[in-house]
Order: sequence, then structure tokens, then C-alpha cells
Amino acid sequence: MLQVFYPDEYLDSTYQIDFEQKYHEGYRGIIFDVDNTLVEHGFPADARAKELFERLHELGYQMILLSNNKEPRVKSFCDDVVGARYIFKAGKPKKAGYEKAREMMRTDRDHTLFVGDQIFTDVWGANRAGIHTILVKPIHPKEEIQIVIKRYLEKIVLYFYQRNLEKIMKEEK
Repeated sequence: MLQVFYPDEYLDSTYQIDFEQKYHEGYRGIIFDVDNTLVEHGFPADARAKELFERLHELGYQMILLSNNKEPRVKSFCDDVVGARYIFKAGKPKKAGYEKAREMMRTDRDHTLFVGDQIFTDVWGANRAGIHTILVKPIHPKEEIQIVIKRYLEKIVLYFYQRNLEKIMKEEK
């Protein structure tokens, strides 16, 4: 039952993802959440984010920022990075925003990645849209109260996710 919330991968940071390997595997589009995925909540694009987008653009990726935030927040971040477009007030976890992002990038489900920090919006929505999901740990613990409450529920999902992974690893041995 909880599997609908499980990411395909779970990493400490967006900046640890081997995007070169993912490109080699055939991925051509990346949908990113912004806040606490790329930078701290509400922060502008920093040098690390700018370098990442430049590298991804040079590799040949199409990139979309998909956020439930209002346009000024998402646009200001997007204006500071290379090669990205954006969708604001996306209504995550509804799959429509993910599908619109794919259409904008002209990628199909099998060649699109999603990277985000929240299970009940980011991962669940991308899973519903059939996109490969990479959950990353939040960059900073300071968050709005509604997100803090969801984080407690996420811990339960992650506990069962980790148990499921351990079970799979044992079966493969």
C-alpha cells in the first residue's frame, strides 16, 4: 500500500546524483522541485545550483522547474539558471503538472527523471505520472509548519521503504 509513495532512488542530495550516468542510461529530461531540493526554502539560485544547471544543459538535458509556489518565486530562480523553464502553482501531487513538463521537454516517461525532497507531493505525483523518482533529503530543516507535519508522516513511509529495500537485498543474495 505504501509503495505508491516509494521513490525509485533515495539520496542525500541533488548534488550527489550522477547525471552523466543517467544521461548514458537514456534519460533526457529532468523535472526538479526547487525549495529544499536545489536550495534552501525561499533562497535564490546559488553558485552550486547555477553550476549544476550549466553542466546539465551542456550534457543535453531538457529541464523544468515544477513548483507549487507562485510565479515570482519560481521565475526568479529560473532566471538565474541556464537552460531551465518552469511551471508554477503546479498542483503537485496531481500528475497534470508532470505531464505538462514532459510535453514541454518533449520527453516520454521512460526518459524523464524527477528530483524532489517531499514524498507526499513530489514523489507521489511523479510516481502517478510514471516518471523515475529520485527523493533527496531536504537541504535545510527550517520549513513551513504544514511541511514539518508531513515530515513526520514521511518518516513512517521511509522506515517501510528502507525495510523493503533490505528485504530485496537479502532476496538477491
